Amino acid sequence: MPDLETAFTLLLVLAAFGYALGSIPFGVVVTRFLGLGDVRQIGSGNIGATNVLRTGSKGAAAATLLLDGAKGAVAVLIARWFAGEDAAQLAGLAAFVGHLWPVWLGFKGGKGVATFLGTALAVAPWVGLAAMATWFLTAAVSRISSLSALVAAIASPFIAIALGRQDAAVLLFLLCALIYWRHSENIARLRAGTEPRIGGKKRAERE
Repeated sequence: MPDLETAFTLLLVLAAFGYALGSIPFGVVVTRFLGLGDVRQIGSGNIGATNVLRTGSKGAAAATLLLDGAKGAVAVLIARWFAGEDAAQLAGLAAFVGHLWPVWLGFKGGKGVATFLGTALAVAPWVGLAAMATWFLTAAVSRISSLSALVAAIASPFIAIALGRQDAAVLLFLLCALIYWRHSENIARLRAGTEPRIGGKKRAERE
């Protein structure tokens, strides 16, 4: 993490802003806006893009993916503009936590993969791009969304260190730990060999 240089009160304000932004459940908003119903009543009940895709609308899933990623990136960029790198990383963490535990949905949110990638991209662009490339490469080989997320998450802090962004590595380790925790059911299915593949039969998967 970078040195704390921003005033404590401003850090709190920007963290609260990040959390509020991250709490916006775009999966729910997009599906309702498009008349696709409540995504929480479909498939796994998760609010992320993978479950939104189960509505049959690729456009809705793409919009959810982009918006969930953007809220992490926007939180980082605005905090950086108002204060500095310490506030930027704190706001990114807060946005990620907001997505996982959104106040608007009784603190029952998503798994944070898109928000993680958006946050990483804004905090350290080359690290974020490498994490995205890792996700796509793993997905192309395995055809398993959750495995791709887990590999990208665990790789990101090591990529940050390799690229000289040690200041971002602690944040990425924290985000990685939360992603693994939220994917505990997926990890169990991966071990059992029952995790659904991308484009395969639709199962209730919490990704």
